[in-house]
Amino acid sequence: MTTTERYEAAKELYREIGVDTDAALKTLKKIPISLHCWQGDDVGGFDQRGPLTGGIQATGNYPGKARTPEELMADIDEVLALAPGAAKLNLHASYAIFEEGKFADRDALQPEHFSKWVEFARERGLGLDFNPTLFSHPMVKDNLTLSSPDEEVRAFWIRHCQACIRISEYFAEELGQPCLMNIWIPDGYKDIPADRLSPRKRFKAALDQILKMPYDKEKVFVSLESKVFGIGLESYTVGSSEFTVNYAASRGILPLMDNGHYHPTEVVSDKISSMLLFFPKLALHVTRPVRWDSDHVVLFDDETKEIAKEIVRNDALDRVMIGLDFFDASINRIAAWTIGMRSMRKALLYALLCPNEHLAALQQEGKLTEVLVLQEELKTMPFGAVWDQFCEGCGAPVRNAWYEKAQEYEKSVLEKRV
Repeated sequence: MTTTERYEAAKELYREIGVDTDAALKTLKKIPISLHCWQGDDVGGFDQRGPLTGGIQATGNYPGKARTPEELMADIDEVLALAPGAAKLNLHASYAIFEEGKFADRDALQPEHFSKWVEFARERGLGLDFNPTLFSHPMVKDNLTLSSPDEEVRAFWIRHCQACIRISEYFAEELGQPCLMNIWIPDGYKDIPADRLSPRKRFKAALDQILKMPYDKEKVFVSLESKVFGIGLESYTVGSSEFTVNYAASRGILPLMDNGHYHPTEVVSDKISSMLLFFPKLALHVTRPVRWDSDHVVLFDDETKEIAKEIVRNDALDRVMIGLDFFDASINRIAAWTIGMRSMRKALLYALLCPNEHLAALQQEGKLTEVLVLQEELKTMPFGAVWDQFCEGCGAPVRNAWYEKAQEYEKSVLEKRV
């Protein structure tokens, strides 16, 4: 059977349970997923050559890492061709591109240092998201940045974040799409602190100073990301979930939830509905933690599906900003990106193919047995045939044909990088 024939058969089965697959595919194509640039070079960036700091590690030494902006852009192009559907590109400030002899430190970054990224995005119809880079820099002193007791350190990072807001506004104006600018700090302590309050008071004051600068809140959505711990920061992190959610709610900015940044028994899928009750929008970094925030490649697994279902069933596709965040240096980086992008898209399709209103009505009526029965039946519906139709309709490879193209790219491009 052809892809279309298999799709038509699947379409009829879904119609019988009240699901319009054509409508689902139309919606799916428009949902933007923000692709994180840092998978391509193991979070190295272009503004320094030192080691990663801030509790971050990229493990593995698979050949073919991008070494220049041009190589990274070429790799991103390859991924965009293999992953169907709308996309944005998520940059860290450390990926500034400098003309020879015109380096600027992070507190002096200007829009011009990202003009090549804007050109790249415009040519491909992409929006840009952005992140201040508060790690891997000499001004990270004793694992502290915006919460440091050193006023000079705090001032440097305040200027950096303000510069990033200006750059984010430039992205939005140039590309005609809002820019999500996410602040995350690595600040914390390896062992039990004597004072938990003071660092958070300093962090709060620093954030207030950052947000004093004027910017267009329709063009730039500032978000604040929490974390439970990092390597070398096992006992205390300043930007805890409680801090970031309360700060975001009180200051009119967005919370960003990374599903690797919580205790092992917590799941972001369960938090989304609560957050939607109190925030007009929220942001996600979707990853796959294995035992801890290990930033493994996103898969079409239970939690990814549950996250997608919560977004779709709560009619929040225009309220939840979806981005990916992982970095695996142990496998082909193009494949890692592509698996993650396609997996997140599959999860959204799976959610769109659920008879969500009918399931909710059954629950309201107390028909919990019927809910469980239908949920189980959905697991063996011909989802794959609908996914294949989507890929073919977008001009992307169907099934594992994408990997053949990734292997060709590895042989012709990646293996030549030394």
